[in-house]
Amino acid sequence: MKLMDILFFVLKSAVINTPSDRGWIFTQVNIADHDCTIIWGGVYYFALSNYPKITPWEIKKLLAFMDFEKLHGRKTEVVCEDASILAAINSAISKPETVEGAPLPDKITECTACKQNGCLTKFVCHTATIENAKSIFASGKLLCAVKAFGRTTEDLVTDTRNAAGDPPDFFDYIMFAWGNCQAGDRLVMERNLGRGPTNDELENAFAPGVRFYFRHEDIIRHPKYIFDGYHPAKVKDELVLSECLYACIVPEHNRGDLEKYIPADILDKVHYVPLDGLNIWDWAERVYDFVCAL
Repeated sequence: MKLMDILFFVLKSAVINTPSDRGWIFTQVNIADHDCTIIWGGVYYFALSNYPKITPWEIKKLLAFMDFEKLHGRKTEVVCEDASILAAINSAISKPETVEGAPLPDKITECTACKQNGCLTKFVCHTATIENAKSIFASGKLLCAVKAFGRTTEDLVTDTRNAAGDPPDFFDYIMFAWGNCQAGDRLVMERNLGRGPTNDELENAFAPGVRFYFRHEDIIRHPKYIFDGYHPAKVKDELVLSECLYACIVPEHNRGDLEKYIPADILDKVHYVPLDGLNIWDWAERVYDFVCAL
């Protein structure tokens, strides 16, 4: 291989892949000045809070993602145009102890789509449709998709609702967003509409789901918790609500639909908040402020 080819390859990828690796399944991490972080179609669009600077926490998150992918039989290719970012990542790969102690920030600003202009990390939440919330309350548990719908991972991967192309193992876990994030309600709208909601619908015809809130410090102590370097937290198989639920927020207009399903052991954790015609962003702010004030 020519020297220029080597330099080009190292600039583009922090993980050197040999021909013998070609039988592996790969996930690409694309680090650039993205406006948000998302995994779509096998590519992890990895945003930084202050591109082109990468923090120890962001490197720690990336290494956690690599570990999770390796656990599930996938290798990771890191693509970035900035050589200093790749050098920092390669250094941490060889000496992971240098970032192991990096603390979780109180606020993460790699995505600023919410009213707080960043992810606030005290709480995580799982958002469900009204119909799914009935089943959750009836069982007293959050369940991964495999258990909730009684379908195989292979079946769920090929479902038309898996627009992002998530791999099979995603459906073995309950996934959480940061507590002030509006992504869960956006997904609820998508499930209800059978398509992605338009900005006009999110603004003027918004219909929220039910939010289940947990303190981040509690969820990471769950025996089946795992950090995949993408979601704030995931729990495998199931989570019993009475063990660590901090609060559940139900839109006031759905009270009559859900009250009879709520188990007695979490009744005092369920709160009803009026929508008052708010859009998705204002609703996310109202609910988060409500939970923080409890």
